[in-house]
Amino acid sequence: MHEITPKIKKAILVAVSLPGKKEATESSVKELDLLAQTLEIEVVDTIIQSRLKVHNVHYVGKGILEKLALLVEELDVQIVICDDELTPSQQKNIQRELDDCEVLDRSSLILDIFNEHAKTNEAKTQVGLARMEYMLPRLSRKWTHLERQKGGIDMRGGPGETQIEVDRRLIRNQIKKLKVQLQKIELQGETQNKHRSQHFNVAIVGYTNAGKSTLMNIITSAEVAVENKLFKTLDTTIRKCEIDKSHTIFLSDTVGFIRKLPHQLVASFRSTLKEVESADLLLKMIDISDPNFLQHIKTIDDELKAFKIPEKNFINIYNKVDMIPDNLNIEMIKKQLSDGIFISAKRDLGIEKLLLEIKKKMDQNSHQRTIRISNTDGKANSAIYQFGKIIDQKFEDDFTEYKVDMRNAMFEKFSKEYKITVVSENNFDRS
Repeated sequence: MHEITPKIKKAILVAVSLPGKKEATESSVKELDLLAQTLEIEVVDTIIQSRLKVHNVHYVGKGILEKLALLVEELDVQIVICDDELTPSQQKNIQRELDDCEVLDRSSLILDIFNEHAKTNEAKTQVGLARMEYMLPRLSRKWTHLERQKGGIDMRGGPGETQIEVDRRLIRNQIKKLKVQLQKIELQGETQNKHRSQHFNVAIVGYTNAGKSTLMNIITSAEVAVENKLFKTLDTTIRKCEIDKSHTIFLSDTVGFIRKLPHQLVASFRSTLKEVESADLLLKMIDISDPNFLQHIKTIDDELKAFKIPEKNFINIYNKVDMIPDNLNIEMIKKQLSDGIFISAKRDLGIEKLLLEIKKKMDQNSHQRTIRISNTDGKANSAIYQFGKIIDQKFEDDFTEYKVDMRNAMFEKFSKEYKITVVSENNFDRS
């Protein structure tokens, strides 16, 4: 028996371009097309309407909506995707005009992608929570299938309770349950990762599909799956990497950023980005071959602020230098962006220069100190081995003197917890 190949769904993209936002809207729609391709949806047409403001009722004007209805029928389209997050009423009103054609907005499309790519328990829980919070205000009679998700909890409605009230209660209970699960997962992660706080932690952040996983593989031989699809990687991958005998890091590759990221995902993926929050150094990765790379830089910075990630050490990495179009002057671009390092992770170009810069950042972050601890303080003498690298030690009658390589943040924590005497303190010289 031959397998029946599922029919690829066809879609029309719809966007509203506000005054002065034409280029930004066109760029956003191209990105929306890539998002659709990630779910193997074929985009057959695109409609962009210029308006002073988004239509409160239908998102686009009534005339465009009528045109859209005709195109849906003419092109046999199954999905219409809007480039912004629709209000529940806008989505309902568009749906009413398009009969059986499915209406998605940018947020629901991204949520569907995340749902498909979630592999671990943490990612599945995060995505499940985001989807439930997105669905709650959009309930209608079509959501009655949610009753199947109630599990073993008694969810029967009281006298006179409507089906939609039952569905709302089902979703609220599911949200509570998922939040509890996520808290447990976060606590487990904190326990598992506690030992890494003693080391130099580096996190790769960047726009989705910028080549973060490829860089991770080059530096650490991690064999992280690499595929030319948006949001292919949802879970944080962490690998230990020995750059040389004196420089060892823990490198993490986090979920990619994107414009108009659904606020539900921003909230639920907070735990994933704790790797970024606790990192000693951020590698901001930008696809320099993308014409909109400046907008991507802004998006990265905006998202870091949205996640309330504090200002910290960073290196700008301009990836895919080998793919810059011929009509652009690469030397001129390098002069304009002299704050970063140009690489091709795929072709292993510029990686040595990047590793050298990481080592410089590590040396700036670490000091060589000579400290004394009383021999009667057993806890401090034991703990120092967890806080830094012991280079030398001398045992005296009343104290032990340690020469130690210790990160500044770890020294501050150690000196607060234990009584010590600092004999000398110098910038670490590894030459």
